[in-house]
Amino acid sequence: MTLISSVSGIRGTLGGKAGYNLTPIDVVRFASAYGSWLLQNYEKTTVVVGRDARPSGPMIQALVQQTLISLGIDVIDVGLSTTPTVELEVLRHKAQGGIILTASHNPKEWNALKLLNEKGEFLNKQEIEKINQMSKNLSSIDFAVVDELGSICTELDAIQHHIDAILDLPLVDLKAIQTKRFKVVVDGVNSSGGIAVPKLLKALDVEVIPIHCEPNGDFPHNPEPLAQHLTDLSKAVVAHQADLGIAVDPDVDRLVFMDEKGMLFGEEYSLVACADYVLRTNPGNTVSNLSSTRALAEVTSQYGGNYFASAVGEVNVVEMMKKTDAVFGGEGNGGVIYPNLHYGRDALVGIALFLSHLCHSDCLVSVLRSQYPSWLMRKDKVTLTPQHDIDAILDSIATEHAAFQVTTIDGVKIDFPDGWVHIRKSNTEPIIRIYAEAKTEERLDELFGEIQRLVKL
Repeated sequence: MTLISSVSGIRGTLGGKAGYNLTPIDVVRFASAYGSWLLQNYEKTTVVVGRDARPSGPMIQALVQQTLISLGIDVIDVGLSTTPTVELEVLRHKAQGGIILTASHNPKEWNALKLLNEKGEFLNKQEIEKINQMSKNLSSIDFAVVDELGSICTELDAIQHHIDAILDLPLVDLKAIQTKRFKVVVDGVNSSGGIAVPKLLKALDVEVIPIHCEPNGDFPHNPEPLAQHLTDLSKAVVAHQADLGIAVDPDVDRLVFMDEKGMLFGEEYSLVACADYVLRTNPGNTVSNLSSTRALAEVTSQYGGNYFASAVGEVNVVEMMKKTDAVFGGEGNGGVIYPNLHYGRDALVGIALFLSHLCHSDCLVSVLRSQYPSWLMRKDKVTLTPQHDIDAILDSIATEHAAFQVTTIDGVKIDFPDGWVHIRKSNTEPIIRIYAEAKTEERLDELFGEIQRLVKL
């Protein structure tokens, strides 16, 4: 397994040889490059560091923090936390950067360094490439002398500050949620969400039934919050006669809901429902990535706004949101971005907005879902091998579909009148991702069949 360096961070599996997996040497190498990069722009530098609950987290956090203080950088250690919490802590402490140690939805053998700038936002492609180059030439990095070493300060209440900021948002209707007395089952995949989500819900006076909420990093199922991985949540929602279920990924930037019947609301529709609620009182533009459902564009147009698509990756969505002055955005994998709080995917603010929306709609979760455009999406992936010439494959796909709308800012996306298909290299795994959306299963079969013919699986 080779290390993956992208806008989604420096990611790899633990163990093995340096330069091929995420070993201690690689952690120190990239932390040194990132810290040195910050010091090129700031004389006195502070970095917020947090992690999810995966077993390698404490070891990697220790390596990262000791490396940073060896450069003369001060560290604010928020410990077991969430990605959006660390993003907000960068802003709250006026820090110059942040690092979240998490491989998001990847299994527990993976970990990563997600790197933030002074705005608490992910670094762009050019910045990551600069750090990648610096990591290959550590002899050019100056470490601090003994009297100029940095220090580590522990922050114990970062998640509470995050929750307080959410409760202060005008669109979060605390009184309405408290009046409803919702009963909610939470699957925290035995990571940070097992702490943060119940804590938020209790602040909203919601009755919480936790499953898999022990933050020990022993993921009870594949941590990607998809229907096939959430059977325990489905059974628990029905057994407890709950109003809904909530699942998040290990670092709590992806969010999915389950209705009162134990049926998945749809990760794509977390974004759609929250956007609907925001746009009702604050009409405007929205943004999601190319692999997200058309339903967001349709809902946005109902309120007179314009929808824009970006390349996949939070930093790309955020860049497009700022460019188009969007009032809401995110990624269709359940990543809600509400700029009135911060420019980052945030499951916690998504939960608060969704519950407020449910109160104002005064209906069951299943009924709310039925009110949105019904698109079917299928997602597949192909492991890359030396035989795959991905650039040639993408070129052939684009050429064969030149009669349709073809977008090439991130792989190839072909828009048809009745659906679309998107093929791209993953930012987080050595795979090709194939996404398609249509109104019927038959049309999805046709779209996938055509792409599979060209990829020659």
